[in-house]
Amino acid sequence: RSLAANDAVTAVFAAGDEMAIGLIRALLDAGRRVPADVSVVGFDDMPVAAYVSPPLTTARQPFDAVAREGLMLLVQAIEKPDANPPPAADPPVELVVRASTAPPPHADPPRPRDLPESR
Repeated sequence: RSLAANDAVTAVFAAGDEMAIGLIRALLDAGRRVPADVSVVGFDDMPVAAYVSPPLTTARQPFDAVAREGLMLLVQAIEKPDANPPPAADPPVELVVRASTAPPPHADPPRPRDLPESR
């Protein structure tokens, strides 16, 4: 609630889509507009993320690859409990831009490129 009430907050990256969806609700309850006042980004790209209002911008991770890697590490730890575990893989993450993000509300307007002056 304190985050939602803080006018200095213009963007939040939540640890998961469920948290981001809850945050959107808290922001709306506090009278803040998403994304006009606050941009919200989640993580995971749960199926519901595309259907909440506004649709949630999120970081998509490949669940199947993450699960496969986790299972492999678990099996290795069970079979060789004294061995050092291999380093965890970094699966690719893709930003899925939807309607919950926008430029900051008090951002300076983009500067025009050097254009020839009209006479």
